[in-house]
Amino acid sequence: MTASAAAPVPGRYSVYTGRVTNWWMVVASAAALLPLPFLSRTSDDQGELLAVVLLLLVVGLVLEILTGSSVRTTAGPQGVIVHLGVLGWPRHRYPVEEILLAEVIDLKGWYVAGGFWWTPRRTCWTVRSGPTVRLVLRSGRTVTVSVPDPAAVVAAVESSRVARPS
Repeated sequence: MTASAAAPVPGRYSVYTGRVTNWWMVVASAAALLPLPFLSRTSDDQGELLAVVLLLLVVGLVLEILTGSSVRTTAGPQGVIVHLGVLGWPRHRYPVEEILLAEVIDLKGWYVAGGFWWTPRRTCWTVRSGPTVRLVLRSGRTVTVSVPDPAAVVAAVESSRVARPS
């Protein structure tokens, strides 16, 4: 579906699904962890400590790949559903009834959290900068989601809103 689709028709709706992956973020995180084994060395040169540090390094990298390397998004009559990482967890659904506004924004690089983060007023599911969809919920919370085609997400939300019987 593209953003230039025809105007929404009552009783009909569009469904959007997309995935954004950022393997460079995983590689950069792994590179940042590489000094950890060298920083953990002591003058006693304990092999057990190094083994624990290496194990923690591998577990951290695997967890990032499984939960923070990509964002999958589906938008349609059920609302906007977001899954994070290879395992699809964490995930959340934002029902159409709760979405006050869906808009396309240009997310700057310094606002990318690299996965999921939450504050009392904002939730972000981001792995890259650039065109992104922002949902403003009826509660006042903003939700920012990295998607390949944010205009298509907005169109799917709006068509679902029109298709719902009053």
